[in-house]
Amino acid sequence: MNKTNVSRRSFLGRTAMASVGVVVLPSLLSLSPNNKLNIAAIGVGNRGGQNLKVVAKTNNIVALCDVDDFFLQKAGADFPQAQKFVDFRKMFDQMSKEIDAVLISTPDHTHFAATMIAMQLGKHVYVEKPLAHNIWQLRTLKKAANHYGIISQMGNQGHTTEGIRLIKEWYDADVLGEVKEVHAWRGENKFKPGYYFTKPESFPAPKQNVPSNLNWDLWLGPVANRPFNSVYAPKSWRGFYDFGLGQLGDWACHTMDAPYWALDLGAPHKVKAEIPEAGFNHQSFIPDASTVTFSFKKRGAKPPVKLVWHEGYKKPNIEIKPEWGIKELNSGGGMLMIGSKNTLMTGARPEKPRLLVSDEEWAEFLKNAPEKTIPRVGHNQPHKEWLNAIKNNTQPGSNFDYATGLTEMALVGVMAQRFSGLIKYDGVHMKIKNRPELNGYIKESARDGWSFGEDLWT
Repeated sequence: MNKTNVSRRSFLGRTAMASVGVVVLPSLLSLSPNNKLNIAAIGVGNRGGQNLKVVAKTNNIVALCDVDDFFLQKAGADFPQAQKFVDFRKMFDQMSKEIDAVLISTPDHTHFAATMIAMQLGKHVYVEKPLAHNIWQLRTLKKAANHYGIISQMGNQGHTTEGIRLIKEWYDADVLGEVKEVHAWRGENKFKPGYYFTKPESFPAPKQNVPSNLNWDLWLGPVANRPFNSVYAPKSWRGFYDFGLGQLGDWACHTMDAPYWALDLGAPHKVKAEIPEAGFNHQSFIPDASTVTFSFKKRGAKPPVKLVWHEGYKKPNIEIKPEWGIKELNSGGGMLMIGSKNTLMTGARPEKPRLLVSDEEWAEFLKNAPEKTIPRVGHNQPHKEWLNAIKNNTQPGSNFDYATGLTEMALVGVMAQRFSGLIKYDGVHMKIKNRPELNGYIKESARDGWSFGEDLWT
């Protein structure tokens, strides 16, 4: 019997009552808003290190976990009082009673396991975007957050901005009129060594020696075993569909958040991906470029919407209308909501929306802008919003009820991008109607010791 299985059984034994319907309630809801939380961080390098520094300003860091000893020791030097772990399952086994909330900043493919264990133990969770690696995981996280009664937040910081609130308020006030077309884009995929998108010379990537500081088996987590290669870890895993969700999965939760929220888009019923790259058929690594068109049905009085994602091009292939008063679009990334009355544009994040009108009209609009009806929570401060929600027993804006739907929209697009062509999606039944062979990617298999959440569906 190996230690991993012992650890998992120990954890499951303590949460057996929760799995049969007795909810393990978080212990902090009665505390004063001035009290500090005891926080565990899973993933403490790169983005995880940035998240850790923010929450540590006003709370206690009691545990650190990372499969890379380089990052773990570096974080341990900053927080010497925290216990250090390589396997988060063992961390929960040993320190469950000492942890109030968990910060999860691992690669996409291990978000789900870490988050599920935390929630089953009644811990509040903050999870980096995109929230999970497949659609079944998203639906399960939503079920679990409500079942266990925890405070959840996905870390798409743009959802806390002033800009995204203005966009929704302007749309609700009929400033844009009917919106039937939206465009979102990111610039060229930068394929170079050490960057987020580093292509191997061949597929599968050739075997290399595992660095002494890395626990490769734990880094893989639920994903099928394969030889180590530096194009996977520590940084460039995003480009591989087994681990990450590419540029679309990474940025949709920022760039498409505002139209998703304002237009109440929900799940698309059709998604079509066009891949210009000749011979793109390996389905392992993201394409050089793609155009992904999402189709949304009518929602109450709101008309059908076509949302087009442009990725990997120097300039997005979008017709610039004369009335917009601009010569070109930002090459780095952006979003257009094209309305029957006005068109709105932002950058890659929804931080500085602007109507595409003359400078004089824009200045006049700002003088008489619609009333601000949505509460403000602190510009670009998702961690603060989450921490305040825990202490005040509320839910942040990008809680799992909201974030799972936003991410699901993106993941249907990622699947169309990965396999190219048209996907007809039945969001009610969580199925692809026209290509049933792809339904195996709705719920991916997991290695022994890494299956969680099945009981919530029985």
